[in-house]
Amino acid sequence: MRILLASHNYLPNHAAGTEVYTAQIAAKLAARGHEVSVFTTEKEISTPHLTLRRRVHAGITVHELVNNLHYGEFRETWDEPRIDARFAEVLELCTPDVVHFQHLMYLSIGCVAEARRRGTPVVFTLHDYWLQCARFGQRVHADSSICRTIDFARCGDCLSSFKFAQSPLERRAGALLTGLRSATGVDLGRAAVRVSRLLAREPCPRPESAAESGAGPGPDRGDLAARLAQEVEQRDRDFRERLLPLVDRFLSPSRFLREEFIRWGLAPERISFLRTGIDLEHFRPRPRTPSPVLWVTFLGTLALHKGLHVLLDAWERLEPALRARGRLKIVGPSRHHPEYVRALEQRADALGVELAGALAREAVAEELANTDLLVVPSVWFENSPLVILEALAARTPLLVSDIGGMAELVEEGVSGFRFPVGDSAALARRLSALLQDRGPLDRLYRSEEPVKRVDDDAAQLEECYFQALEAARARNADKEHPA
Repeated sequence: MRILLASHNYLPNHAAGTEVYTAQIAAKLAARGHEVSVFTTEKEISTPHLTLRRRVHAGITVHELVNNLHYGEFRETWDEPRIDARFAEVLELCTPDVVHFQHLMYLSIGCVAEARRRGTPVVFTLHDYWLQCARFGQRVHADSSICRTIDFARCGDCLSSFKFAQSPLERRAGALLTGLRSATGVDLGRAAVRVSRLLAREPCPRPESAAESGAGPGPDRGDLAARLAQEVEQRDRDFRERLLPLVDRFLSPSRFLREEFIRWGLAPERISFLRTGIDLEHFRPRPRTPSPVLWVTFLGTLALHKGLHVLLDAWERLEPALRARGRLKIVGPSRHHPEYVRALEQRADALGVELAGALAREAVAEELANTDLLVVPSVWFENSPLVILEALAARTPLLVSDIGGMAELVEEGVSGFRFPVGDSAALARRLSALLQDRGPLDRLYRSEEPVKRVDDDAAQLEECYFQALEAARARNADKEHPA
């Protein structure tokens, strides 16, 4: 079977949960004898926008589309015909038997239509809430509070501080770098990314300011929010009317997310719960070296929705003598949210917290083995965090926010503990108790935690693909021979 996996980003430059999962599934499906390829995007301002290129990663052919966020209007963030056309080129080249979308962010709703126009069945795994929420699919308001009920008016206000497109200054810088690369062969891509982040600090969702467009004074915040509210409502309507009918099967890695999408309006029989599988051989339990201090670790992206500030708040609440009984280590990439990271770094330095930086994928298992307590303090509806699944496989004690898929994965007193989301005082009390008495940690994992193998995941996906193919054949036959 020829399988095309589509994701917003991919390894090696992007190693968050969806990207890692997509790569693992690609490898396992290929090992089962299928011809697997990947369609993804990359932001690289020294390369012309919408350049389509091909590379190979870990034996898998990757079709990479350069998306520098050259959007002329907000609608193009979910409906961009130029991206649809590029995806159509890849479909013509790969002629897949099935297309499995992992994420549509940075892509376009029309990509799904392009697949179905060719009679190709479509499977879609929902890794977050992007179909419901334009702000990275996290359902977190601009003030970092959780969006528990979707309200288009509130969405408009939230998005009025959200920068979705490159500014004209960023585009001009990119054009200059592209010209330099073309003329000299010198690629300043990495430097360009750093410059781009400096230029991108202003929280403006419009692709160009009123002064730069020559249009005079721009609309005030209220007018902008009202306009965006209308566009978000149209976005929601587009997904319901143009995307949902074209997907043969939706998959959800958590029961929580499945229920949220059913509540949103997706028919229960169209979305299946399919737990994420991981590489159990790599994350098997390892012997732990006794330590006189309690090693507490945060492992993830240094971003607001990951809640690291909640952990630092809790750590700061501890008495200094109690803090001395433990060591807090922060592990993860810091390149995405510079202002947030700078504030974290200052606080971490004042508290004597170790900032270890990004970690290579192959080193994650060892890091978990050296961790006495992994804290996952996310402040959004996490779906099925890969780091929690890997910690369960490694038998690493967990302390997680009591919300979403995290609460579903971590059973109190069995594999770890939970605390109310965003409550640094409650988290501090948990940490204080464990720093004083490690006994509860030693009593965890009395029985083996059932963690799914990625091989089993691939086998279940394979069955799902065959079912989708059968449905597509029946659908196509009905078209050819209508009753």
